[in-house]
Amino acid sequence: MSKVCVTGGTGFVGSRLVEKLKCHGYTVVAPVRSQNSEADGPVVGDIDGQTDWISVLPDVDTIIHCAGRAHIMNDNSSDPLSEFRKINVEGTLNLARQAIAAGVRRFVFLSSIKVNGELTSGGEVFRESDTPKPSDPYGISKLEAEIGLLELARHTDLEVVIVRPPLVYGPGAKGNFASMLRLVKKHIPLPLGAVRNKRSLVALDNLIDLIITCVEHPAAINQVFLVSDGDDLSTTELLRAVARAMGKSSRLLPIPADVLMIGAAVLGKKAVAQRLLGSLQVDISKARDLLDWEPPLSLEEGLFKAVERHVD
Repeated sequence: MSKVCVTGGTGFVGSRLVEKLKCHGYTVVAPVRSQNSEADGPVVGDIDGQTDWISVLPDVDTIIHCAGRAHIMNDNSSDPLSEFRKINVEGTLNLARQAIAAGVRRFVFLSSIKVNGELTSGGEVFRESDTPKPSDPYGISKLEAEIGLLELARHTDLEVVIVRPPLVYGPGAKGNFASMLRLVKKHIPLPLGAVRNKRSLVALDNLIDLIITCVEHPAAINQVFLVSDGDDLSTTELLRAVARAMGKSSRLLPIPADVLMIGAAVLGKKAVAQRLLGSLQVDISKARDLLDWEPPLSLEEGLFKAVERHVD
């Protein structure tokens, strides 16, 4: 099997990806920003437009670029877009140019559904063919990186594959998903029993399965793919499903979503409310049709794996 370089190999997605690639027989190199007790990969320092990747790339066939500046809810930097661009745009394209010089065949880029936008409405779903509508610096930086990579692919032999996931959940997930697990586990009553939105999620192992499919599949060349579990559900349904996976009953108060949105706006939490009350659905038919790919885990199976360590 070929040699694969995984950036961000100590992160939530990257660490599981490295493990799965090795199980598939790949030789894996996972560079790190600084040496620590948890990782022994080659040190490349901070990722930006000046990072030197030369020592990492010999004999590498494919790069899977998971590293980047993650989305931040409350970004206090004076120029957030500039900070995102340094890592997510300049750092990505610098790596890609050095990959071309080193003869790397394929570059798989982990982007974000935020390139498409924040919300869907009226039964609409996001597709790869949609006009991108990122609304925050993170989404803008991911789109600019995508554009730069596809431009490099048009003028060189580098094969580019772009994957845009929505919220990724699984064992060890942090952020909003981890907060939700803690609330459900504590059996705290939540005013989310009457939410009728629809949201797409993707289990960590489903995302990784698609990424590994994209490493070799000839039809993936220079394509963009959206990914999910293929089974959308409301926030109310998600909370109930998480409670079932934990073997607990859910305590959800049926407060109308409109009332919750008004209250959130008064408290300055409109963005948080939109994530809980709004819809975000993606269409994965392109991956199904072009790559003959199906999510190996059902949403129920993914949730059971995600909550395993939280079950008493």
